[in-house]
Amino acid sequence: MRITAAQRAENENRIRAAMDRLLRGEIPPGGKCDIKTLATTAEVDRTAFYGTRPYAHLRIEFERRLQTLQDAGEIPDPREAQIARLKAEIAKLKERLTQSEQTIDELTDFRSRALSRLDAQHEEIVHLRESAAGTSRVSRLPAPRTTVIGSCS
Repeated sequence: MRITAAQRAENENRIRAAMDRLLRGEIPPGGKCDIKTLATTAEVDRTAFYGTRPYAHLRIEFERRLQTLQDAGEIPDPREAQIARLKAEIAKLKERLTQSEQTIDELTDFRSRALSRLDAQHEEIVHLRESAAGTSRVSRLPAPRTTVIGSCS
C-alpha cells in the first residue's frame, strides 16, 4: 500500500521526534537506543529503515548522531551507560585483584625468607651454646638472686 506525501512527511516528523527523544535519553521501558525502539516509538514499520526503503536515510542519520554522542562520551541509553560503567569498574577491580595477589606473593616470599633466617640463627645459637659448654675457658655467671620486697622477717 502506497502512502501519500503528507503521510510520509508526518511519519518522518514522528521519526525525527522519536529520534530526538531517544538521543536525549528518554528510552521507553523495555527499549534501547536502537532502530527497533525508534520504529516502535514512531509507530513505523521497522523494515522501512533498511535497504532502499523510504526511511533508510533516517536510520543512517540516527546511527550517525548516536555514534557522535558515543564518541563524545555521552551514552543516551541508561542501560548502555550502566554496562559501560560496570565494565570500567570490573577492569578496575581486576587491576586491584592483580595488585593484591602480587602483594600477597611478595609477603609470602618475605615470610619464608624471614623464617628461614630465624631458623638459621637459632641453629647457630644452639651450636654456639654446645661449643661453649665444651670449653673450660668460658665460665658461667651465677644465677641472679631473687629478693622478696616488702617481706617481714
